[in-house]
Amino acid sequence: MPSMSAHLALTQLAPLAAKELDENKVTPGVLGFVVFAVLALAVWGLMKSMNRHMHKIDFAEAPDPAAAGAAPEGTKK
Repeated sequence: MPSMSAHLALTQLAPLAAKELDENKVTPGVLGFVVFAVLALAVWGLMKSMNRHMHKIDFAEAPDPAAAGAAPEGTKK
């Protein structure tokens, strides 16, 4: 019978606990955490994909023809 007394105690204390809560206070709760976690995983996946795509890019800048004919500044006399 200990579970029955525990149940009775909880039913007596639950209304008291509910009255202590501010009814105008809004908390995100479990749903807010789940939404935040899903968004965090989506951003992580997008960043991982972007990193993979950026490593595929082979960018070699063509030398500037005007700068190729000129000597570096320090070597002119």
